[in-house]
Amino acid sequence: MPTVVDRPAQRYVAERATLGIAEFPRIADRLPPLIGTLTAGGAGLAGAPFFRYRVLHPGPRFTVEAGVPIDGGFTPDEPAFLGELPAGRYVLETYVGAPGGLAAATEAVLAWGTAEGLTWDRTGGPDGEEWGCRLEVLRTDPRQVPDPAQWVTDLLFRLED
Repeated sequence: MPTVVDRPAQRYVAERATLGIAEFPRIADRLPPLIGTLTAGGAGLAGAPFFRYRVLHPGPRFTVEAGVPIDGGFTPDEPAFLGELPAGRYVLETYVGAPGGLAAATEAVLAWGTAEGLTWDRTGGPDGEEWGCRLEVLRTDPRQVPDPAQWVTDLLFRLED
């Protein structure tokens, strides 16, 4: 069952793309080289990598970031950029399973939030639904756990202030 948690602001380095579901590996594949660049550059990693969904476009298409939380300062080279996840109250649900089940898990969390009377940090924009912060935090390293059925992903949805 989802829970509401408070999260502090968190700096991160990411790359961004707008793509459809079939193209998702294009942004997911950016995480290993991004982590390599950060560790080679002496950046302090401060948590698990994540995908941040910025805009859900019709189609369906997404503007999504592949990011890594960091401690301290770091100036990335383009196309990477420095960002900050906003502090606030978030709904947290932990999903265990292959990525193919994430859409259904997300819909279940959103339905639960609606039933609970929660208001998400999202607005309608000219290009689609814009989220203040909507994350999939990848808690499992696929190199250590090769079976996708055992992968653990935290789903986090920021609530309106």
